Amino acid sequence: MRLTDYLRDFKKVGELTKKYANFPDSYIKRSMEKVVWKTPQNNPRYLPRTVKKKKYHFSEHRPWSMPFSSQNNFGDLKPKVFLEPIKEWSIFKGDRVEILVGPDKGKQGIVGHVIQERNWVIVDGLNCEIEEVAQYKGHLSMIQMKEIPLLVTSDVLLVDPSDLQGCTVEWRYTESGDKVRVSTRSGKIIPIPSLAKQTYDYKTPNTYKESEKDTTGDDIKKITFSPLLKTFEMDIMDEMGIKEDRVPAPTYWY
Repeated sequence: MRLTDYLRDFKKVGELTKKYANFPDSYIKRSMEKVVWKTPQNNPRYLPRTVKKKKYHFSEHRPWSMPFSSQNNFGDLKPKVFLEPIKEWSIFKGDRVEILVGPDKGKQGIVGHVIQERNWVIVDGLNCEIEEVAQYKGHLSMIQMKEIPLLVTSDVLLVDPSDLQGCTVEWRYTESGDKVRVSTRSGKIIPIPSLAKQTYDYKTPNTYKESEKDTTGDDIKKITFSPLLKTFEMDIMDEMGIKEDRVPAPTYWY
C-alpha cells in the first residue's frame, strides 16, 4: 500500500478550533469564503455559477482572522500539505509536553495553542526563533521571539504527571463510562486541563456572564411550537375558526 493512502489533504477547520471560537459553523464558513464572481440570483437567463476559492492554506492564524484571509488570496498557489490522520486527538491546551526535536530538545513546557488543521501545537516560551518585525533606515531594527509550531505526531510527548516523564497515551473508558486518557507506561489517568475548555468568550463555562443580547436558558426551555397531525392549511383554518363544508368531488383512476 502506498504511503499516500495514510495521508490526507486537510481542507476543513478542526473541531478544537471551532470550540475555541465559540462561533457557529455558518459564520466561520462565511468568514473563510472568498467569492470572486457569482451569477445574479432569481434570473432565469443565467445558470447558477459561482467562482470561489476551494483550497485554503492553514497556518497558525485563526481561519476567521484577517491574517488568514490575506494569506489565502484568490489565485495564490500554496504547496499542498499532507498530514498524518489522527483518529483521536490527545493533546489539549494546558497540557505539559516534552519536546523531542530542536534546540529545546528534552525540555518541558505548557501547550498554549493547538492548531488541529496542521497537527500542530505551540509550547509557550519554547522552540523559539528570532523574527525581525520592522526595520527603518538609520534606526535599529525591532526583533521579537516567536514560538515555532511542533507536530504532535513526532515532535512532542505528553508528560505523565505521576513521574513527570514523557509517555504515549491511549483513550479508555472507566467503570462509570467516562472517556479518559491513560498513560501506556504507568497506567495512570491523565486528566484534561481546565484551559482546554477556554474559548474566545470565557475562561471556563461557569465563569461566563450573560449579556443583554444572549439567549437565556428560560427562553430556550420555553415551548413555542407543539407539532400536530395537521397540514399547514388545516392549522390555519383551526386558528381562524374556519370550518370546511365543501364536499370533495369523486375522482377515478383508470
